[in-house]
Amino acid sequence: MLSGSTNLGRVDSTSRLAPYIILLVITKCLRSLGLFLAYDVLKVVHLIIFVFLIKAGSAALLLPIQRPFSSGKRLTKRQWIRVFRHAFFGALITLLWIFGLTLCGTVRTILLFEHSDVVVSAAVAALFTGRGGGPSRTRGAVVFLTAILSLLLFDVDLKLTQVEHPEGHHNSAITHIFYQSISWLGVSDHRGGVLLLVLMLCINVAYKNTSRKLSVDIGGSKRLHAYSTLLQAIMLLPWALFHMFIHDSLVLSWWTLLFPLAAIVLIVFILDYYVDSVSTNRLDVFKTSRYGAYAIFTSALLLAYYWSSEGPGADGILGKMGKGGLMEHGLSGGVVFSGLLFILATRILGFPIPKQNTKGSLVGYTAGGLPLYNFTGDALHRTSQSIMTISKNILRQILEEYDSRQIFYYLCINLAFTFIELAYGAWTNSLGLISDGFHMLFDCTALVVGLSAAVMSRWKATRIFSYGFGRVEVLSGFVNGLFLVVIACFVFIAAIGRLLDPPEINTEKLLTVSIAGLLVNMIGIFAFSHAHSHAHGGGGACSQSHGGGGHAPSGSHHGHSHNSSSHSHSHSHDSRAPAKKTTNSNMQGVFLHVLADTLGSVGVIVSSFLIGQFGLLVADPICSIFIAVMIFLSVLPLLGQTAAILVQRIPPELENSIADGLKKVKLLDEVLSYREHHFWCHSAENFAGTLHVQVTAQANEQKVIQQVSAIFKECGIQNFSVQVEKEAYYQHMSGLSVTFDQMVEMTQQLNAIGQQDDGLYDIKAV
Repeated sequence: MLSGSTNLGRVDSTSRLAPYIILLVITKCLRSLGLFLAYDVLKVVHLIIFVFLIKAGSAALLLPIQRPFSSGKRLTKRQWIRVFRHAFFGALITLLWIFGLTLCGTVRTILLFEHSDVVVSAAVAALFTGRGGGPSRTRGAVVFLTAILSLLLFDVDLKLTQVEHPEGHHNSAITHIFYQSISWLGVSDHRGGVLLLVLMLCINVAYKNTSRKLSVDIGGSKRLHAYSTLLQAIMLLPWALFHMFIHDSLVLSWWTLLFPLAAIVLIVFILDYYVDSVSTNRLDVFKTSRYGAYAIFTSALLLAYYWSSEGPGADGILGKMGKGGLMEHGLSGGVVFSGLLFILATRILGFPIPKQNTKGSLVGYTAGGLPLYNFTGDALHRTSQSIMTISKNILRQILEEYDSRQIFYYLCINLAFTFIELAYGAWTNSLGLISDGFHMLFDCTALVVGLSAAVMSRWKATRIFSYGFGRVEVLSGFVNGLFLVVIACFVFIAAIGRLLDPPEINTEKLLTVSIAGLLVNMIGIFAFSHAHSHAHGGGGACSQSHGGGGHAPSGSHHGHSHNSSSHSHSHSHDSRAPAKKTTNSNMQGVFLHVLADTLGSVGVIVSSFLIGQFGLLVADPICSIFIAVMIFLSVLPLLGQTAAILVQRIPPELENSIADGLKKVKLLDEVLSYREHHFWCHSAENFAGTLHVQVTAQANEQKVIQQVSAIFKECGIQNFSVQVEKEAYYQHMSGLSVTFDQMVEMTQQLNAIGQQDDGLYDIKAV
């Protein structure tokens, strides 16, 4: 026994799998090269003829290799129907995939279509179901979606020479249907090709999943693939013959295409299929998808430079064959960025979901005999919600409350009008409409801020944010107010310059757009008018007088005290405080934004009318100055109110009642004085305060706490804390060596000469 040589004879898994990984990487690089070669061939060969040739060549190789007719059981009529249906959809997917190749070029086709079904399925599951597998997969799905959007929005498809493919614009049914579709969508050929390839990717994943079920009944996936390829070639034969005799061929010599077509069939459709099958069995489907994607995406980006005008292979492997010119789909920043994002998304999504171990392992017992379990990270793993679930939860929170619901509805109307205005401006090439559309889009940000604040203000208090999120509304109102001040200043400065030198203004279409904008803004005025009509309640003075022994209040409150010989304190929360009409700072800020837009629309209408009818060019800057001043004056109260809350000023509506309450505290029996009185407004409907009360040595602390709390609850202070201090504690806090009676005598002497100490208030001698 060789007990000390535990590693003897062990085969390292990495070194054992390395040959298969290398074979997979080489095959994927060759597949990328074959697709670039296919793009060059498609410049002179019709799409239908090309697909027929590669399917016929693939069937000629697969039939002697697989021998589907002689191996396995004979297929029944029902199974033949299913295979025929499978072949029909396979041929359709191949045709549309190759058509997308002619539209977008090779590198874009590889980045969009050459994804493993496990990666696409993981992305779809993370986006649209609750079984995403964790936050990392959700991030991977977002990266995958961002990569597709970058090809749609940021990719400039560079072309050296604008020529048509052999099929022309309407010489093929596929081309005709495609151009009718993209003309209806209003997108360019390139972006239409991107959308087509994304659609084909999703359909191809579903097609592969269906093929797995059918292959079990047929006798294996390879046998099904051979049958399906043969039937696809047979289906395409009449269509290919029709195009061959009807349309003029651009091929000068078919013998020159024999080697490229054979290479495409062998590399792209035969070798890649078998290597994928072997790699999936020897490695696993996740490793195959990761390593294969890394190889084909990287090689595609490198070969795209080789095939581009800058690279040495600008003329392609085939050179300038036939009568077709070159049309290059070169590299761009959007393509490179999208390729990097696809690699990152594959890196995240190309791993299996870890199995969750919901059971812990018993590791021992406590001293009391209780079992101890050890839970691994998988047992405590939380699956993340899908984006659809999160969106539904957010929408539910928005719609369940009146203010947020009103903001959301108006935001949808405003966004719809904004995009209509932008689209109409782009269609008519009107810079004024486009500028006003972006201005309204900027205004929508204020609505988004207000909507977020309205939702967050209802969130429950947490351990970190113990007061809750009510002050978010105040902060939102303050920020919206600052935005309006900045806008008013910019408008005022620009109007002064125009007043000195009025420019020429083209009022064409301006009046119509302004009236439409005014109608939209009037909807917001009526929707948010309640925010402006709410007024502060006066609070008033406290109505009850507490003297003598006092009495406990009957209102609903609770308190707790820490009692000792020195001091105690209590926190009181009133759930039945007097109702007040308060101003919601967030809704007031949103209302002022809508009001500013309404005034702007009115000003534009008035100035457009005066300029169009009387030629008064100064009407525009005069109206702008008036609007800027009105905006500035209307926003000042909001800024003052929200700033006062943020700096924790005593609520103005409670100043008198708080002063009366402090006077009543001094009149209570057993109360000598008070100090450290702090009152502030946490949010529009939440007032808080603290107070230190000095009492005699014989005072009943709980009685004093209840009396003081009742006084300020009547004043509207919902969160109130009282700290009761007796003689020993007060002497300790004062930091003086004199006794309490000596401190009272010294205070009386200071009162006699008019020099009352700021830290004490009306100490009563006993």
